[in-house]
This record gives sequence, C-alpha cells and structure tokens, in this order.
Amino acid sequence: MTRVYCQECGYRNAAEGRYCSKCGALLSRGTGSETTIRFSPVVDEEPDAAELGEIVNEGVSLVVRSGGGMAGESFSPEKDETSIGRSPDGDIFLDDITVSRRHALLIRKGDGYYIQDHGSLNGTYVNRVRVETQRLSDGDQLQIGKYKLTFIQR
Repeated sequence: MTRVYCQECGYRNAAEGRYCSKCGALLSRGTGSETTIRFSPVVDEEPDAAELGEIVNEGVSLVVRSGGGMAGESFSPEKDETSIGRSPDGDIFLDDITVSRRHALLIRKGDGYYIQDHGSLNGTYVNRVRVETQRLSDGDQLQIGKYKLTFIQR
C-alpha cells in the first residue's frame, strides 16, 4: 500500500487521503522522488544515564536513545570522519524520512570529537540547541531527525 508523508508533522498517511490524519495539514503530492520532510524536535524528559553503562564499552560511542525502533543500538566510530544519515552507504544509517541522506559528520580531531551538520534540512541538535559544528562532551544529547542519541566517551 502506498503512503504519503505529511510535510508538516511527518505522519504516514494513506495515499488516498487529502489531509493529514494527525495534524490536518493538506497533503502535497510530490513528483515521486524521495525527499526529506521538515521536522521540529520534541522536548521530553532526560534519558536515564544509569542505563548507558550496560550498553557502552570503553572508548567513544553514539547510543541511540529513541527513534526508528533502534533504541539501545550503539555505534563506535573508528574513522576520523564518520558519516551519519539516511544513505545506506553511510557509516551510521538512520532510516527515517526526517533524516537527510548526508545529514552530519562525526569528526575526530586532536582535542576531541565534533559533530558537523552537513547542510541537512532539519538540522543537527546538541543538547536541544541547533548547531553547525560543535565539540562534543561525554553525555551530550544529539538529535538527528527523529533520532535521539547520546555521545559517550569513556
């Protein structure tokens, strides 16, 4: 069954609908090519840091806290530049239409790790603040599309 994503809230609607079932916005019919939809981050409770000790090993990790059914998965970057996005060819694949194909880069430099937005539509957030480039510290909360991740450095 074909689905249409709402350009306002990202809700997946049936193809025959004219208005979003969740927010009531008019559904636009694209050209059939896949695009990234606009998404506004939702502020919610802080994650429980005690749970991270069970997930993360020594070194640097990005732990998915919520989004896309990937909660609990962790990624340990091994390269100086780790690509994050919706492209299956990327190093960290986040499969959701709110994530751009080449959304962000995790960059290792001499003084630590940095997150750099790669011109994404929805932006990259660190501790609920939209950033272009930001040095990361242990425990920083990242949001990329609907995905919430925690940066861990042990």
